[in-house]
Amino acid sequence: MMEMKKITAHVPADLLESATRSSGLGVTEAVREGLRLLARKQAYEELRKLRGKIHFDIDLKELRKDRR
Repeated sequence: MMEMKKITAHVPADLLESATRSSGLGVTEAVREGLRLLARKQAYEELRKLRGKIHFDIDLKELRKDRR
């Protein structure tokens, strides 16, 4: 089981209401999902920095042979 931390956060009531209403989640799950989205965004930005810098030499015909 993952370690959990309890937090107190002051957020605009209308933002929290909008997030819970649009997601269909409760307050805790909506906050968790928002944090997950932020973490993913950072990971995607790091991947975008690598675009064009890594080159693969892939032979599709050889890869397809492995499927048989």
